[in-house]
Amino acid sequence: MSAQNTVPFLLSRAGAVSALTLAAVGGSLLVPGGTPEAQAATTHANKALKVAASKKGAPYRYGAAGPSRFDCSGLTLYSYKKAGKKLPRTAQQQYNKSRKISSSSRKAGDLVFFHSRGYVYHVGIYAGKGKIWHSPKRGSWVKLDKIWTKNVRYGRVS
Repeated sequence: MSAQNTVPFLLSRAGAVSALTLAAVGGSLLVPGGTPEAQAATTHANKALKVAASKKGAPYRYGAAGPSRFDCSGLTLYSYKKAGKKLPRTAQQQYNKSRKISSSSRKAGDLVFFHSRGYVYHVGIYAGKGKIWHSPKRGSWVKLDKIWTKNVRYGRVS
């Protein structure tokens, strides 16, 4: 009996099948919340992350949004624009427009907002493992840095 022929047996006999079993027989699984919109958001986020990483070393310039110089929100704006999504210009506006998510739900490509006293003053793109791509300040450049504070919030571009 081939693996493909076992799928109906697994489903009818057990009433369910694990994701590993499905993968082994070439099936697919739609997880809760795994809508086509969520998959598209992940695709956009991954592309934006790659665009930001490709700008490594580009110098900081206040008010710049690429293609060769960036401030923090200019980098996120540019990266998401290249990924097919439109963001407003400033870090605060981007925070207001993004869908808020918990730190435990964050994924690579999500936006990381730095805040103080209710004001968002910096934004970067989450790269995973506690790091972000960002354009931090005058005299600096686009780079990958460890998140240095707990005063962050996360947002997802939809």
